[in-house]
Amino acid sequence: MIRTSFAHRTGPAALIRCVAYTVVLAATIPLLGGCGGPRYLTVRKVAHNPLEGPLNLLSKQGPHPTQRTLQTLRKYDLEQTQKKDPQAALERLKTEMVRDPTPDKVQAYAELAYIAGYAADHLGDDARALDMYSAAVAAAYDYLFDPIYDPIRNPYDPQFRRVCDLYNAALEASLRIVRANGQLLPGEHLLVDTGTEKFDVSIVAHGSWSPDQYAGFEFVSDYNITGLTNRHHGYGLGVPLIAIRKPGTASDPVEKFYPEVLSFPVTAFLRIVPAAPGAEQVHRQCVLELYEPMDAGAVAVAGRKVPLETDLSVPLGYMLEKGRGTTKTEVATMGLLHPGDTTDLEGIYMIGPYDPRKIPVLMVHGLWSSPLTWMEMLNDLLAYPEIRENFQFWFYFYPTGEPFWYGATALRQDLDALRRTLDPGGQNPVFSQVVLIGHSMGGLVSMWQTLDSGNAFWNLLSDQPFDRFKAAPEVRNEVAQVVFFHPDPCVRRVITIATPHRGSRFANQYTRFLARKLIQLPARMLMVQQQLVSQNPGMFRNTDLLTISTSIDSLSPKSPVLSAMLHAPRPPYIHYHNIVGVLPKETWLGWLTSWTHEKGDGVVSFKSAHRADFESELVVPADHMRVHAQPRSILEVRRILLQHLREARSMQTGQVSPASCQSRSNVLRKKIRN
Repeated sequence: MIRTSFAHRTGPAALIRCVAYTVVLAATIPLLGGCGGPRYLTVRKVAHNPLEGPLNLLSKQGPHPTQRTLQTLRKYDLEQTQKKDPQAALERLKTEMVRDPTPDKVQAYAELAYIAGYAADHLGDDARALDMYSAAVAAAYDYLFDPIYDPIRNPYDPQFRRVCDLYNAALEASLRIVRANGQLLPGEHLLVDTGTEKFDVSIVAHGSWSPDQYAGFEFVSDYNITGLTNRHHGYGLGVPLIAIRKPGTASDPVEKFYPEVLSFPVTAFLRIVPAAPGAEQVHRQCVLELYEPMDAGAVAVAGRKVPLETDLSVPLGYMLEKGRGTTKTEVATMGLLHPGDTTDLEGIYMIGPYDPRKIPVLMVHGLWSSPLTWMEMLNDLLAYPEIRENFQFWFYFYPTGEPFWYGATALRQDLDALRRTLDPGGQNPVFSQVVLIGHSMGGLVSMWQTLDSGNAFWNLLSDQPFDRFKAAPEVRNEVAQVVFFHPDPCVRRVITIATPHRGSRFANQYTRFLARKLIQLPARMLMVQQQLVSQNPGMFRNTDLLTISTSIDSLSPKSPVLSAMLHAPRPPYIHYHNIVGVLPKETWLGWLTSWTHEKGDGVVSFKSAHRADFESELVVPADHMRVHAQPRSILEVRRILLQHLREARSMQTGQVSPASCQSRSNVLRKKIRN
């Protein structure tokens, strides 16, 4: 139960998927906590465009106006003009709009302007294309928001949604040209002349990320989501974008909590500012507003609440896809087989800016896994506004080749360091409401944060007082941190999923033997363990436990550590919930498991995972590898989080306050040092 160092380790690498290492190692696959390596995105041959069908954009004959627009053109004797001289038709239609504005004319003008911009775009005439696209955006905006159309605008008319699509498609096409010129960033200023109007456009970012953290944008419409089951796309106005974060400086203490590749969803909305009554307007003043849908799903325009077009899944998939590769090998596999090589990556990672208003939810992966195992659940949870508006999700990565209590001890220190970095004054109440969610072995790591060791864990090693223990001061302190600990005073709720609370039968003599051969532990760690035994003869009653070497060993049903965890005192203010997977007998694996072994998820038996002493427990028909990605599990986590939110809001006086959370952390550190 000894480790050589528990200092917080950071690194810029993104945490990525795991793959099978060797056929021999595959014998231990049943113990895994979420290995998998899908491709999260593919690039579309042609960007998705809602006008592709209505305007026949991809036909050999080129785009064509809709029948609704042709009818308007015929009404004003412009159909033949449109065929012979589209620009002349646009100008005459503009004159008709000024003389007698109607929704049909504005819709037809927006559509024809878009078609003209599309044609110029494909001829490489960027200036003409930008002018026409901008004219289409302005006309569509007027149709949707100009008060002169309020008495006659019909939101039930299919034309209304077509104009929304015109606004979105024309704005996206304009932004593509602007991006190609390197001007699509917060703080930029643009002047656009359509020939009939001039637009003065400023770009402003709204949200948690500061404007200087934007490095660039990709368009959601360029990608297909493939590695996530559900794509969460909201319909409204604006252009969904993938914002790419610019890495901060090493001097920023928060920077160590971000992965190297980080992208986030943004929606671009162009607001055209109305002119003051009676004022002559040389330019139409516009603001290109960049909204983060994690914070805002709608915008106020002309006294109305307008939903934004949003996409939460593609930006997540983009980040995962771009963070797949490393120069060595897969991080999860490296963490299992060469844990010493991933200690620089160990730590807590955030995929969004710290929000002092939102309750932290920390997700902890299992054996031979990484935070990627949580992406299916994260993707679906963020689709609920009440979840994303009140919770922020963090992830813990730790090398899983070592016994789980090593990662658990490091997590305790990492949580404390994170609190001191983000909330040095100890005044933020959200840090008194932390939720831990652990899958498989990650559930044990999470449970470890809430237990009071007393002398129980030291007594597993020795029946002599700890003060007789001989070791170098730094090693002695490290041992003390492993065997003496108190509940984290800021954790309020724990959810364990498919967790082997009583071990797994797959951690048997054969897999443990293979693991010891394949997992290469740090040489210094083994050397220190041997020195402790030799320097303290007769002190340890269980030297096997002292020198236990791998995570597979630590998950044995015979492990006394697991028994000690089951009986360790837990504070009454922490709530516990459990999700257990049980394979359906209708499946071949479920039939085989029920015939040869106890019922369970194929890796962890129901008997081992079951916790009658928890506040709630849900049994889900799923295997070990997918139980945390099942809809029932995700809905249960959502239910628990909403319950947690209600209780946090109505927290009674006398419970742990933010200040006492920090002060109790100080007390615990003093006890460990002494």
